[in-house]
Amino acid sequence: MPSEPVTVLNPVLPGSHPDPCVLRVGGDFYLATSTFEWYPGVRLHHSTDLARWRPLGGALPGPPWLDLAGRPDSGGVWAPDLSHADGLFHLVYSNVTSYAGGFTDSPNLLVTAPTIHGPWSDPVPLHARGFDAALLHDGDESWLVSLAHDWRPGHGGSSGLEAVRYDRRARTLAGPPVRIALPEGEHWVEGPRIRRIGSWYYLLTADGGTGYGHRVTAARSRNLAGPYERDPEGPLITAHDRPDLPLQKAGHGCLVDTPAGETYLAYLVARPLGRRGPCVLGRETALAPVTWTAQGWPRVPGGRPETRIPAPAVLRAAGEAGGGAPVPDVHGEGTDHFDGAVLGPHWSTLRRPATRDWVTTAARRSHLRVRGGRSPQSLVGTSLVARRVSSPHCSFETTMEYRPADTRHLAGLTAYYNTRNWFFAYRSADDAGRQVLGVAACDRGRVTLEGAEVLAPGTGGRTRLGVDVDGPRLRFRRDIGGRWNPLGPWLDATVLSDEHAEEIEDGGLRTMGFTGAFVGLWVWDLGGQGLHADFDEATYRLRPPARPDGER
Repeated sequence: MPSEPVTVLNPVLPGSHPDPCVLRVGGDFYLATSTFEWYPGVRLHHSTDLARWRPLGGALPGPPWLDLAGRPDSGGVWAPDLSHADGLFHLVYSNVTSYAGGFTDSPNLLVTAPTIHGPWSDPVPLHARGFDAALLHDGDESWLVSLAHDWRPGHGGSSGLEAVRYDRRARTLAGPPVRIALPEGEHWVEGPRIRRIGSWYYLLTADGGTGYGHRVTAARSRNLAGPYERDPEGPLITAHDRPDLPLQKAGHGCLVDTPAGETYLAYLVARPLGRRGPCVLGRETALAPVTWTAQGWPRVPGGRPETRIPAPAVLRAAGEAGGGAPVPDVHGEGTDHFDGAVLGPHWSTLRRPATRDWVTTAARRSHLRVRGGRSPQSLVGTSLVARRVSSPHCSFETTMEYRPADTRHLAGLTAYYNTRNWFFAYRSADDAGRQVLGVAACDRGRVTLEGAEVLAPGTGGRTRLGVDVDGPRLRFRRDIGGRWNPLGPWLDATVLSDEHAEEIEDGGLRTMGFTGAFVGLWVWDLGGQGLHADFDEATYRLRPPARPDGER
């Protein structure tokens, strides 16, 4: 019997992995994605076939490379760019400090390294004229291309794109910016990447916003500065006119060639709950094959995001040889016993790097000690260790030891989006000093409590908690004598979606929703004493959907 064709399942990086930049060096592919207010900054993955990706963690562990203290929700690292020249990896990234009220403060920086693992150089400041900056290496010359921000009311926030020469030897920008002549009618475009092929400069842009009108558009010119001609067939890829597709928001793409001469597009997608409903998982990374017309235009067959695509030649060869196409554990399923010296690559920390003064595996064998931090509303000093939610049906569990002294001490498990949208199953103490378990919820800044269960006198400090995410809802649970029992009611998981997080106030943008949902380990100490909790283990699993009654 003929073997089944080898295909790749999208998204290849599930959970919050937006704004992908893909790069090939020899036979290796590297992919960088946005991380916003989470450390380590700029999430990196490695592959040899474009389909099976191994997480490498983040490139920017903390200062001097990246300072996220005080960054707004969905601020911080936007749209990193990864390139290679002169035997060095070049990583360009922004550190957005504000974006509301018509202003966007987006200083862009550059670091280099001899290998993808580093060591990364000290950051070089570039400019802050606009975000989504990317390097074009054109022979001995390099150019930094970015959106040009315009703060003036009535100007739409952007005056187009610009390029400025970057001197690789001196490690500095050189000369004035050059305005790029875009196709007629285009003004607000993002994610610009220019690639030279023969005598043509090809420009890929992210158009139509970041929502359901998102798309990747291709244009070309004989000159770097244009004028650029748009592909007459329309967007390279989009789902804006196909609300029935399971993959939506297709946009912000980057082209890469395989050693076999194939071309693929890495781009972002989202998987909504229902027909263009809320996206709890955030924006994820997908792939699409690209062909080239006789006239020299890149085309994605059908121009639509697909859940399955033809595999690259190297993966097809493995399948035909009987090696198959094993699915990598891109979800990071399993139990972390915290036996390593540092956190594994699936973990992130909120707005402060994972330094030993507040989070460590060295204080107690096979435990993660998290010292309590500031309140959920604080933009500095919170103590949250979390990981991306990668499936609409999953569970997260942990066992912790914690002895709170009063109502200002809380520790437990969270399902988290940002400072204004989260759920928290916690252990604390009440006004009488009794140990309690409870659930707190925050919906667009409004905090509610789902009641607290008083623990029996003499209960030790050990607590086992879990959460089940089941599409549009989630529920916490606690272990009593080896049996799981519900903790609080079913809750609205769509509170943790990109759409719900975005807030418009008095006609102006208050908060963006770029990050997707996380689950994690959270410790509060609102009295500033730094009381710690010890987490014995943490387990993340994919789960089948629950029945309407909540049973599986």
